[in-house]
Amino acid sequence: MKISISDRLEALPPYLFAEIDRKKKEALRKGTDIIDLGVGDPDRPTPPHIIEALRESALDPKNHTYPSYSGMNEFRKAAAKWYAQRFGPRFNPEKEVVTLIGSKEGIAHLPLAFINKGDYALVPDPAYPVYQAGTVFAGGRCSFMPLRRENGFLPDLGSIPRKILERTKLLFINYPNNPTSARADIAFFKDAVRFAKKHGIIVAHDAAYSEVYLDGKSPASFLQADGARDVGIEFHSLSKTYNMTGWRIGFAIGHPGIVAGIGKVKTNIDSGVFQAVQWAAICALRADQTCTEEMRTLYRKRRDVLIAGLRMAGLDPVIPKATFYVWVPVPEGFNSMKFSSFLLEKAGIVVTPGVGFGKAGEGYVRMSLTIEEERLREASQRIVNTLETQ
Repeated sequence: MKISISDRLEALPPYLFAEIDRKKKEALRKGTDIIDLGVGDPDRPTPPHIIEALRESALDPKNHTYPSYSGMNEFRKAAAKWYAQRFGPRFNPEKEVVTLIGSKEGIAHLPLAFINKGDYALVPDPAYPVYQAGTVFAGGRCSFMPLRRENGFLPDLGSIPRKILERTKLLFINYPNNPTSARADIAFFKDAVRFAKKHGIIVAHDAAYSEVYLDGKSPASFLQADGARDVGIEFHSLSKTYNMTGWRIGFAIGHPGIVAGIGKVKTNIDSGVFQAVQWAAICALRADQTCTEEMRTLYRKRRDVLIAGLRMAGLDPVIPKATFYVWVPVPEGFNSMKFSSFLLEKAGIVVTPGVGFGKAGEGYVRMSLTIEEERLREASQRIVNTLETQ
């Protein structure tokens, strides 16, 4: 029997990293010492107090049943309180917060709640691929907003055609930004609110990296902008903040109607987050936040090491003020795929080609700070040596 995948899967862009993955496996088989700067996953373990909270909760039979679809009241209360302490605005945990199986899950399900066939979502380019995938799976269309270095990697909302805006339901934004590492200030968020109100668009702000800031200045929340809670929702993740990527827990906070829409999708699709994980997440949100400052110090030191090395190699990296990524323009004569392949084949270094995040990502590669300083120094020297001898 011939198996054919659905049209919605066919509509997704090709997996452009396949060739890099193949070459990486080939290099490993040959015994090459690979330095992987492509992984967006923290290399440090989850803090011990969070692990202990999970252990204790997992032993309690009360947590072995199906959890609530929208999340335990205690977790939603903890999330709302953490948000208020961090950013200021207060939200009703019962109506304006929903628990997610990681923020990616919530972002992917959002279009199912609000996009009809043929509706548009405004998607940044380059961007985390789930914005596009979620829209396509919901039968929607994507209108891509290029993020340019000369514009601080912010979208030009005024350049979107009126015909597109007439069918637009969602605007995705993401700051601090993956992959460019850019930050947005409150002025941009105010512009986004005005834009959304004018055109009747829901704003979805992915704030997964809100706590990974490297210059001492904490990033703003979209919901701090006047009127934002009338048009939008913000997605938060414990993955990067507390090194909990594999635990799969996050939350969305904002407009009660948008929260309810996500909740209705989740009720029909999943069965919520294991309660022991939710108790561990409550511990993370309520505990002393020293571990997050230690995380920021670690990435700040690593950033400085890698930036210094890239400059020695003659490259002009974007200096990240947040996230644990460095967005690097490729040298003359390369595109992002060719430079990624070149570094892997000649230097044993894995980086992520920018074009994998969208057409506007062409000309860049993304490097991650999730390896030890010593290996970053080694990677920097390999890049210097390889470019000198090309």
